[in-house]
Amino acid sequence: MNVYASPQVDGYRIELAELSDRVTLWRDGVELASSTCARVMYETRLPPTIYFPREDVKVPLSDPTELQTFCPFKGTATYNDILLPGETLPNSVWAYEDALPESRDIQGCVGFMPDAYSKVDLGSNILRDSDDGNISGPLIDWLMRGASSLKTPEDFTRELAEKMCEHGIAVSRLSILVWSLHPLIACKHYIWDKDEDEISTYAPTYEIYDHPAYQNSPLRHVSNGAGGVRQRLTDTHLDNSFPIMEDLRSKGATDYVAMPMPFSDGRTNVLTLTSDHPDGLTTANLGLVFECSTVIGRYYEVFMQRENAQALLETYVGKRSGARVLGGEIRRGDGDEIDAAIMFCDLRGSARLEEQMERGAYIALLNTFFETVSGVVHQQGGEVLKFIGDAVLAVFPAGDDAELARRNALRSAAEIVDCVTRESVAETDLNYDCAIGLAYGRVTYGNVGSRERLDFTVIGQAANVAARLGDHGKTIGHRIVVTEDMLVPDSDCQPLGPLQLHNVSQPVVSYAYAPEDAAACCAPA
Repeated sequence: MNVYASPQVDGYRIELAELSDRVTLWRDGVELASSTCARVMYETRLPPTIYFPREDVKVPLSDPTELQTFCPFKGTATYNDILLPGETLPNSVWAYEDALPESRDIQGCVGFMPDAYSKVDLGSNILRDSDDGNISGPLIDWLMRGASSLKTPEDFTRELAEKMCEHGIAVSRLSILVWSLHPLIACKHYIWDKDEDEISTYAPTYEIYDHPAYQNSPLRHVSNGAGGVRQRLTDTHLDNSFPIMEDLRSKGATDYVAMPMPFSDGRTNVLTLTSDHPDGLTTANLGLVFECSTVIGRYYEVFMQRENAQALLETYVGKRSGARVLGGEIRRGDGDEIDAAIMFCDLRGSARLEEQMERGAYIALLNTFFETVSGVVHQQGGEVLKFIGDAVLAVFPAGDDAELARRNALRSAAEIVDCVTRESVAETDLNYDCAIGLAYGRVTYGNVGSRERLDFTVIGQAANVAARLGDHGKTIGHRIVVTEDMLVPDSDCQPLGPLQLHNVSQPVVSYAYAPEDAAACCAPA
């Protein structure tokens, strides 16, 4: 059983009081509201807020606007415009139409934004100053001092939950949903459960948007800007409930809250707390977490920005190149000279295919071709550096084993030809093929470009020769053409002799491979 500490700290508080005398609000001589039944809410670190019964509002209001905000102990606030002659005050009043138990006394009342009125007449009522004090304790101290040393979102999630418990927050389950910027992954979902040793991390694809479990979940509700969710799971009948509530209640949960955790770019992420304490989550509990949610969100934003940067770099420049850029090689000229096998793989007949096919179908075919080539290259230890029109440039760094790099490149070429041939046969109305050039040599692997725009690529004669060999193969009817220095022991090939290639000063001794020959020469040593 989890033990929750109860340190002696000044906690977040709300207090409601009735005002005995009439209170009236004015805007430039126009009476906005006047009531003898107004109430005042004192809330930690906020000025006193006066709520008026809706029937005592003296000016017309618009229908509810799209704006909604959430407070974990008041509920979801809806907003209205004030409609004055010749003037509309947008989102100037708010109300909690379904206030949570801690704030039930303001249900049916409205509050006015400070800039909506120019004068307030309190009558004989006197508003006291808020007695805020300072919130401190294990959670605050950790966020200010210790949390920055954590390297992963999983570690941060674990310690965040543990510090909440240490601070006296009766949390039995904590989850964080943060939206991603990734071509395949929609979001990351981190879940801490007091009964589990490890953090559960989920990375769903974009199909999550159509999945019933997400469609009917508090996560979608909060992410879409519809405010937060708070439900006492000890209630017999839960209004506006979600399926997950019954699952949590069956495990002994007594209270649940899902609150927005905004990022600085405007995306709304979600923080959820579940409690199994008989009394659930207190106002002090929720107020503390709510006040800290922006700081907590900044930590996750930093984690996700690094993950997003890595994902985008890997997507656009490849894993190795992306790692080098993230490692600090970001200046023009940064890079290394390496020995490598270079592959240039071109889709043959591309112009004809584009003329014959609808644009969408052609793009789909091109994507299939790129995916085939990329998958084979990565499986064989190479890296796709870029897509150039309908061609792929890939590199197989030699490192300490030049023969392995050559074999991997040759094996990739044979497998690509085989895959493209099978795909072409499957497309009965189309006939397409590929041309591959392979060369080996020393290239510069790094940043080139202008001061404002860089490209991480390979520069060198081997890259130029590989491209020219691919073009030459098209003219002589060979799918794979390689330089002499690409050959490995027991290669079975057809000599083409010295070739005079465009923009290559010296003749290049070259060889042609048929797919079956290439497959034979690429067998593991």
